[in-house]
Amino acid sequence: MPEQDQHHRTAEPAHRTEEPALRTAEPAHRSGFVAIVGRPNVGKSTLTNALVGEKVAITSSKPQTTRRAIRGIVTRPGAQIVLVDTPGVHRPRTLLGERLNDLVRETLAGVDVVGFCLPADQKIGPGDRHIAEDLRELRSGRRGPKLIAIITKCDLVKPDAIAEHLLSVSELLEFDEIIPISAVAGRQVDTLVDVIAGVLPAGPVLYPEDQLTEEDDADRIAELIREAALEGVRDELPHSIAVVVEEIVEEDLDGDPFVTPEPGTGRLVVRASLFVERDSQKGIIIGRAGSRLKEVGSEARKSINQLLGRRVHLDLRVKIAKDWQRDPKQLGRLGF
Repeated sequence: MPEQDQHHRTAEPAHRTEEPALRTAEPAHRSGFVAIVGRPNVGKSTLTNALVGEKVAITSSKPQTTRRAIRGIVTRPGAQIVLVDTPGVHRPRTLLGERLNDLVRETLAGVDVVGFCLPADQKIGPGDRHIAEDLRELRSGRRGPKLIAIITKCDLVKPDAIAEHLLSVSELLEFDEIIPISAVAGRQVDTLVDVIAGVLPAGPVLYPEDQLTEEDDADRIAELIREAALEGVRDELPHSIAVVVEEIVEEDLDGDPFVTPEPGTGRLVVRASLFVERDSQKGIIIGRAGSRLKEVGSEARKSINQLLGRRVHLDLRVKIAKDWQRDPKQLGRLGF
């Protein structure tokens, strides 16, 4: 009997010390980097914008619209996701194309999760299989990233076609998750955020909670101008367009060049250059009597006004940088 009393006296306190710890345990905060990859025009930038909840990447029906690794930041209770929207992986025909593909490979080497976009309205092709091979090799190491197949553009096909596509995707590669979505219609976007957050490693908040992108104003303005320039031009021209913001300056409302007004009180002027490779392309961008360039300026200005929260004066110039896509020095000057 004394032995039993002693047993209860030692066991009971141990039970009481463990119980509060179980009650107060908090789930670890998760954070990390997620590369959004895929062939050109599979909906990567549209998806990135939908996940962030604001336009941080330009979109277009033209191939190779995305030329940089653009970071969008999604902050949720308990998790912060840093999305990296990458250029479309393609068979390169220029030095620019090679550098874009290299950028994707470099991005993949440093992320925690890869979201592989495969559009529901297109069958799996050689380009998809090439990316899948790269991802399989990436995962063959001791610690590879988590792989999520994202079936995009599900609003464009019927449920039966989605089910068939899901089966094909599951046979392409061993994925941790396969999620069908429609970024345009907003279907399953929140579900995808939850899935991504669930596979991220434990980590701290990496960016201020109200920050949505790493891009600065000059880079975002240059992209908005290029987005406007891409609309309605011939198929061969989009690859040849590059945009550089030369300056963003506050000018005196009376036009006095010697007066620097207080921020927000003057006229905000954005001066930018559109670069093309040939004289004929310059003529297309400018249009008859400058009509096309005026349209580009008008469309871009709307987006820039919204971005900056004030009206701007947009001064555009079209310049020729001969064969810049193949020239290492010119690629460097243009930010590639």
